[in-house]
Amino acid sequence: MRVLHSIEELAKIPGPVCVAIGVFDGVHLGHQALIQRVMQEAENVGGSAVVLTFHPHPARVVRPESAPRLLTSTLHKEKLIRALGCPNLLLVTFDAEFAAQAPETFIEKLARQANPLRCLCVGHQWAFGRGRSGNVDLLRSLGARLGFETVEIDPVTAGGETVSSTRIRRCIEAGDFDSARELLGRDYTILGTVQHGAKLGTKLGFPTANLAAHNEQFPPNGVYSVRALFRDEWRAGVANIGTRPTVDGVSGRLLEVHLFEHSGECYGEEMEVRFVHFLRPEQKFESLDALKAQIAKDAELARQGT
Repeated sequence: MRVLHSIEELAKIPGPVCVAIGVFDGVHLGHQALIQRVMQEAENVGGSAVVLTFHPHPARVVRPESAPRLLTSTLHKEKLIRALGCPNLLLVTFDAEFAAQAPETFIEKLARQANPLRCLCVGHQWAFGRGRSGNVDLLRSLGARLGFETVEIDPVTAGGETVSSTRIRRCIEAGDFDSARELLGRDYTILGTVQHGAKLGTKLGFPTANLAAHNEQFPPNGVYSVRALFRDEWRAGVANIGTRPTVDGVSGRLLEVHLFEHSGECYGEEMEVRFVHFLRPEQKFESLDALKAQIAKDAELARQGT
């Protein structure tokens, strides 16, 4: 998959060009339908499909105080879109200047750079541009002038409700992985980068990989049996989400993963974590020895469930 980082780079893509636009947080069933549609449109005209998304999430720029937790970081989103077979991904930097531009400006720039722009595919009732003032009707009007077609896909539903990133976040927050899987079309996972920690796990005999997540939505605090994709192999392990109350208590929530079949350092490497079973809530122990004993029990339970 070719990854572009500016609208000007669209000029490199063989035309006619069909573009799917969206935030695509989670790359859930609705997003997958949109991506599959743009690839079909491109195939129909013998052109190129491009998925256009934004970094960071627009809400983190226009309303940072209430921006949602992410289902997928940009890196994770890129990985999932690649797996769908998309040939081209355009990552547009979303900043205050971009947010302030008129919706017409954004679309006209796309049309100028593509060779040519044949169609834009968007989700149901998609809104864009300054103050979300642009809509599908505006796209159709611009398309009539600039020579492209607008394709608005129908909502995808599950359980009688529209599939949405907001709905999936609520499932994850509640620890309802089965419902999240139904809406995502895959297991919910968190992709993180292994960072340096206090190495307490090593001292206790259970070395952990501390994941620097990227504002992702965590499930409830507690201990989980997990599977982790590390160095191209899914490995069994046990993970803790929380604030480590027995040790020092941290201001933010941490995701720490102990893999059963791994030794050695892995700092700076990527790890994708899938939550298999909830084992117990996080709790504060009276001593490190008590914590160590409980971790051993947790690991044994996790091994039995893998």
